[in-house]
Amino acid sequence: MSTGRNLLLAALFAAAALALSHADATEPAHADRQSIERGRYIARIAGCNDCHTAGYAVSGGKTAEKDWLMGDALGWRGDWGTTYPPNLRIALSKMTENEWVRTAKSATYRPPMPWFALHDMNEQDLRAFYRFVRQLGPVGNPAPAYVPPGQAPIGPFIQFPAMPQ
Repeated sequence: MSTGRNLLLAALFAAAALALSHADATEPAHADRQSIERGRYIARIAGCNDCHTAGYAVSGGKTAEKDWLMGDALGWRGDWGTTYPPNLRIALSKMTENEWVRTAKSATYRPPMPWFALHDMNEQDLRAFYRFVRQLGPVGNPAPAYVPPGQAPIGPFIQFPAMPQ
């Protein structure tokens, strides 16, 4: 009798453990899907694609998602030199989520990157953006290197007017 009771209890515990493991597995997956969707939304509405996705702005946002956030060879030239929007898919693949949040909250970048907007984003949105970019995968090539002031960039660029003194 005791053996049968022990088997019954073991079976009940196993069933409960299985149910709990499925509940734990499905909740994070659902939460992660929601987070990725939020990250996709942020990439679209925060203007990330405007610079970090080649051809996005000129196509009216009609660039396929598989091509999003891979940087661009179009330079932005001004008093600071010439900057290029980096491939965020490669950059974020080299960071942990916590490193990304710290970077986004503290870094300053050369124009025209609105780094101050990253500082203003809440942590949940930064994490959602990170998860979205990471699920896209680290593809593409790095953007061209920064060109200091007084040196001519190779390739197309947008010229900003000189800053008033």
